[in-house]
Amino acid sequence: MPHLAPIHWKKFEKFLLYVGCTLERERGDHRIYERAGLTRPLVVPRVTAIPIFILRNNLRVLGVSVETYLEILEKC
Repeated sequence: MPHLAPIHWKKFEKFLLYVGCTLERERGDHRIYERAGLTRPLVVPRVTAIPIFILRNNLRVLGVSVETYLEILEKC
């Protein structure tokens, strides 16, 4: 069974755009994404491997399960 693993920020950005998020601003090496209905913006650092805890936090804010995330990631 697949599990969460660190991912490059560009690949995660493709996932965010697929689920309807838009890039709102950039500050330093962090990119901030928003979508209607979210409680807070999603912050994604521009690093080679986004740590798992950041992925989990952003998925929780989006309301997306890990299984759904992995299915969508295969499509991107």
